[in-house]
Amino acid sequence: MFDQINQMITDQLGPAGPLMVVAGLAFILILATIPMMMNAKPDPMDKLKKSNADRMAADKRAVLRDKSRNEKLNKYSQFLEPQDEKELSDVRMKLLQAGYRSKDSVQLYFFAQMALGLGLLAVGVVYFLMFVNGPEATLQQKMMYILGPGAAGYLAPKYWINKRVEKRKEEIQGGFPDALDMMLVCVEAGQSMDQSIVRVSKELRASYPALADEFEIISHEMKAGKDKTSVLNDMSERCGVQDVSSFVTVLNQAQTFGTSISDALRVYAGEMRDKRVMRAEEKANQLPTKMTLTTMMLTVPPLLIILVGPSAVGITEMGNIGQ
Repeated sequence: MFDQINQMITDQLGPAGPLMVVAGLAFILILATIPMMMNAKPDPMDKLKKSNADRMAADKRAVLRDKSRNEKLNKYSQFLEPQDEKELSDVRMKLLQAGYRSKDSVQLYFFAQMALGLGLLAVGVVYFLMFVNGPEATLQQKMMYILGPGAAGYLAPKYWINKRVEKRKEEIQGGFPDALDMMLVCVEAGQSMDQSIVRVSKELRASYPALADEFEIISHEMKAGKDKTSVLNDMSERCGVQDVSSFVTVLNQAQTFGTSISDALRVYAGEMRDKRVMRAEEKANQLPTKMTLTTMMLTVPPLLIILVGPSAVGITEMGNIGQ
């Protein structure tokens, strides 16, 4: 079907006909989005900011929220943010799990997708026109060289975020047993839970910065007066690690039933150490299986050449002599 459409367009418009059709469609889409951007409704938050400007100017020392948002991105927030509340919440949580906590992180994420997609699409068009364009180019080649880079640029930020989330989860999971041991030592030494969290966040900064950031965040939130249960639940959602979720459940139950936090930490820290040893043993047991294929690929062919090669050469020479 693609070949028939390509042949029909080529017969009507010449060899460059398919490229002209693609460029025309892109131009029409751009023209269609301009009226939408011009007629965009003003953001209600901008009206609220203007109405409260005089009241906030009366007391500049009372800073209730961060005003460092990018105003250029806010103008196009309805194009750079999902309009569905659930989708927006999911994207924001994904970015929090990746370690991006800025207020503009969602807008920057979608802006990066749009910019990389359009930029690499333009690069693909230029490359196709300069090096590939010709009468023998098929429609599949045109789509691959033109649309392929654009699709790769659009998916690149999502791939980067997913890799960051996985790497951060591994770091938190690896350093969590050590954090529990430090917290247990602090609690048994007489410090409160809040003080032990602050101390652990400082001690873990060099080895596990992601986990140290999470402990620092919950320490600041508890100092600000936020409920401890809500603070711990938010930490569990930001980390996305099952061990942290279980730890939050243990602390909430200890706080609810009035049991000793040091006893709960001692038991749970021992379980986390055992689990870390089990994960290390599991990786060690998987190593021989993973090395088998590599060993066969790198060892068996040279061994066969060394052992069978001389015999094969001798048999060939004997055959030539017999002839």
